Amino acid sequence: MFEAHFQTFEEPEGGVALTARLSALREELVRRKLTGFVVPRADQQQNEYVAASEERLAWLTGFTGSAGLAIVLSKQAALFVDGRYTLQAAKQVDAKAWQVEPLVEPPPEHWLTRHLSAGDRLGFDPWLHTSAAAERLATACTKAGAELVAVDRNPVDAIWSERPAPPLGPVSIHGAQFSGEIEAEKLKRIRLEINKLGVDALVLSDSHAVAWAFNIRGADVSHTPLPLSYALVLKDGRPLVFIDHRKLSNATRDHIEQSADVEEPAALAPKLTELAKRGASIALDSATAADALSRLIAGAGGKPMRGNDPVSLLKAVKNITEIEGTRSAHQRDAVALTRFLAWIDREAPSGHLTEIDTVEALETFRRQTGALKDVSFPTIAGTGPNGAIVHYRVTRKSNRRIAPGDLLLIDSGAQYQDGTTDVTRTIAIGTPVDEMRDRFTRVLRGHIAIARAIFPDGTTGAQLDSFARQYLWQAGIDFEHGTGHGVGSYLSVHEGPARISKLGTTPLKRGMILSNEPGYYKTDAYGIRIENLELVIGTDIAGAEKPVNAFETLTLAPIDRRLIEVSLLSRDELAWLNDYHARVARVVRPHLDDNATKQWLDEATAVLK
Repeated sequence: MFEAHFQTFEEPEGGVALTARLSALREELVRRKLTGFVVPRADQQQNEYVAASEERLAWLTGFTGSAGLAIVLSKQAALFVDGRYTLQAAKQVDAKAWQVEPLVEPPPEHWLTRHLSAGDRLGFDPWLHTSAAAERLATACTKAGAELVAVDRNPVDAIWSERPAPPLGPVSIHGAQFSGEIEAEKLKRIRLEINKLGVDALVLSDSHAVAWAFNIRGADVSHTPLPLSYALVLKDGRPLVFIDHRKLSNATRDHIEQSADVEEPAALAPKLTELAKRGASIALDSATAADALSRLIAGAGGKPMRGNDPVSLLKAVKNITEIEGTRSAHQRDAVALTRFLAWIDREAPSGHLTEIDTVEALETFRRQTGALKDVSFPTIAGTGPNGAIVHYRVTRKSNRRIAPGDLLLIDSGAQYQDGTTDVTRTIAIGTPVDEMRDRFTRVLRGHIAIARAIFPDGTTGAQLDSFARQYLWQAGIDFEHGTGHGVGSYLSVHEGPARISKLGTTPLKRGMILSNEPGYYKTDAYGIRIENLELVIGTDIAGAEKPVNAFETLTLAPIDRRLIEVSLLSRDELAWLNDYHARVARVVRPHLDDNATKQWLDEATAVLK
């Protein structure tokens, strides 16, 4: 019925092919006189979504998650993943060949100190690790009496005979009607930050920062309109943008050249070397700049100054045009979501729908808006036990039929030229049991606590994170992911530097957009998550002694009333829910074209008492 456009459901490679690859890598390491090698899930710019040519970790191990790292030694091999991917990794990798270990606590370096021996030589590709990551590896090697060796050519690439070519997605202009600020004004602000840092130049190693600064977008990776590129912004003089010229039309080249010189990517190293030879201090983003850049600058006599990329914060604070654009995008998305949710309620109880059916249907409803550019990440559609896998991605092999009594968790988003969306809803198929309703309501109360939060300017995401967890904690349960992440403006759906999590140290500023997505996951049973996007806004409080902020909810989609245990809600929480549903109905209903969907929306947003 529905045709998939942006997503595939193929099973990752496994079995004999992966066993042969691990053996081939070990043989290559022997040839290079290396005891081991570190394979991160990364490209040169630490992007979340990477080109097919950069999927070394998936090619070697079979693990397809967006975060992870492998260490291959002569006798042992380990895959390190965070809590989101523990269940997925166990299903995707060969347990006989790979140990699955935690990525954070304890970190991979802890494993290394236990498995390396004196005299061992551990290789790493300095283009795929930040300097901080390389230093952690070096410390672990030193503790074990081993040596960390930077390789000139990645040994995985040497054995990957069918490695895809690097991408050549065409670059497009992101006009002022969407960006709200011309490049010259952005560059003025960036130079102010360069002066504050006291450096001679700033390397934009994050392609998102390049895209934002020069008002361009691209098509080099899935789900994010990213033109893989670098830029060098000098304290004085014209900036340089380093990008494969084959991606540029005459119009896009002219656009960039209005504010910068355009060079091929290979020109970055010579330019940095030239600056460094003059003793220049060059700022690097500690989160995305490859260790190779620091080594190059220091080796040529310059001063690499690692720190936070100032463009990251500038980009995170949206201007009026971007805010209005994202409101429009969410209203458009809300109509597609409502049509989808009504369709699910009509079709799912029959038992003939599968997870893939829901992914294809939701994408089709979004495509029918006429404005969809891509999905903003692979849709997570997990029913029953699959819903308990936090970052589950359905394949033809794992595809599960949706059955009465299931909870269907569907987490999805869209890329529109005026804004990026991300929304999760948990849907009861048939009649939910009491435990499901209890857990869902606890998650909902945490969600509402974030949505209703009022906080002084300067508050960080870490200070708000426990708001979302308090009602789960009261039942002795929790969830193993952050409560919220930043969201870009027709850029990455997962944008720094701000987030709502235990590790969220960046103060939340007006104009930032963050997700609000607490959840609960019962292994092998079901998953629950409720996610809306929130805009940080100012609010007035009588007698306030400092500026105070709040959230404006951008996402507009019904929350499943059948899963709510009303007796657990406070009067204020119930009022928030009813007000939210009234707003959803008010905004969405005029744009629905059939009476059946209108009737469904009326029932889905009816007042709860």
